[in-house]
Amino acid sequence: MTEKLKICMIGATAVGKTSLVARFVSSIFHERYTTTIGVKIQARRLQRGERSIDLIVWDLSGEDEFQSVQPFYLRGAAGYLLVIDGTRRDTIDIALSLQERARMTTGPIPFVVVLNKADLIISWDVDAQDLGALEQRGFSIVHTSAKTADGVEEAFNRLVDMILAARVQRWT
Repeated sequence: MTEKLKICMIGATAVGKTSLVARFVSSIFHERYTTTIGVKIQARRLQRGERSIDLIVWDLSGEDEFQSVQPFYLRGAAGYLLVIDGTRRDTIDIALSLQERARMTTGPIPFVVVLNKADLIISWDVDAQDLGALEQRGFSIVHTSAKTADGVEEAFNRLVDMILAARVQRWT
């Protein structure tokens, strides 16, 4: 029997959510930026020992001054990746606002902060103090690059492991 887990990708516009999903699901990267309108859903099967897990990834449109993430897309999610663009410090504030809204919608479900665009670290606007503030909140953080694939598998796998561990805790 295959277990299905819905996870959501949330973050500001143009942080790389769609690119991360494309890299994770299809092992591809496109240089050209395309805006997600609404939600795009993709799936990938994972194995955890003898368990098969269908990860249903909901790539939500980004948050900016013209549009906001619709909370009803988050309903039923087992967890989410909260994506920040390392080259744009303002995406941290948007991510923190989204995290609070997600928590209000879903309750306390697992999430991983994905600090994306590690291939551009020389251009990062996010600094050690910003990272320290996120770590002080107890957030699990993974540095990724959708372009080079660095950290992408780790981010998704860490989230799945957190979801499965949370389920075990609830049953014990």
